[in-house]
Amino acid sequence: MLKNARLFRLQEPFALDAAALEEQLASRRFRPCGPLETVTLGWTAPCPAQDGDGALVHTLGGRALLICARRQERLLPASVVAEVLDERVAEIEAEEVRSVGRAERRRLREAIMTELLPRAFTRSRRVLAYVDRSAGWLVVDAASDKVAEELVSLLRETLGSLPATPPRPDEVPTARLTGWVAGGAGPDGFELGDACELRDPQDSHSVVRCRGQDLAGEEIAAHLHAGKQVVQLALAWAERLDFVLTDDLALKRLRLADGLLDDVADGDDEDPVVRFEAELTILVAALGEVIEQLAALFALGHAAGTAGEPAPPANEPRPPH
Repeated sequence: MLKNARLFRLQEPFALDAAALEEQLASRRFRPCGPLETVTLGWTAPCPAQDGDGALVHTLGGRALLICARRQERLLPASVVAEVLDERVAEIEAEEVRSVGRAERRRLREAIMTELLPRAFTRSRRVLAYVDRSAGWLVVDAASDKVAEELVSLLRETLGSLPATPPRPDEVPTARLTGWVAGGAGPDGFELGDACELRDPQDSHSVVRCRGQDLAGEEIAAHLHAGKQVVQLALAWAERLDFVLTDDLALKRLRLADGLLDDVADGDDEDPVVRFEAELTILVAALGEVIEQLAALFALGHAAGTAGEPAPPANEPRPPH
């Protein structure tokens, strides 16, 4: 399941259907690190049960194209290299009774890297994302901007171009989040949760994190009265999806309400791919409605193409600019 949602607005209609996107992604299919490679990055099957040889694109609910990037890196700590280098330098200086210069140390370090890299452990990270063609969003399951941007950059390189940018609200989100907490209620359809993060706009180190709190209580009110602003806020939408909204309009700690996956859990189908798609289809549908509401609240604009209308299907020509 997706745990986070970092949003990127598509600046033009996404013209590829699932088959065409599959063909494009196949040109950058993930491969493990070679003996002397420190990092590799490519596309892999979104479903863990198919990792390695499965389809690179899954269609969810007829609206979203699910993809997955995989990054593998070799773990060779700089401290280990430095320790071995010091030992080699000490041996040379003792045996040859001379000092080892900077250039020679650099060559020794490169030789040590070449020697140790093939024996280093590897670590992999999978990052899910989906393209909502009708709504005009790319949604990335990443807890940080850096990880999300890495996937977007890989997709941009794979497709040749991808005009997509983070959301640009007309109003600073902290003002809205702070107003909701101060007023003791979220906007229509949203309920305040029991967690938030407050920060002093004049001192970025002055941070208060609250969990399991009554956000309408006196303690939170005192922080607001002191000038702190809400930069993260737990919300619940329509008793279907719980999440934390941040001041850059990312959604974290996504969790479907209890009972929404009961039909999937009680189903007779043991196919892990079918279950994977069914669960994500439910989550993406709920998440799509939340994003639509947030786009309206923060004036994030319409999908690319004719305002308020879905992007054209892949087999239709784009409208003239």
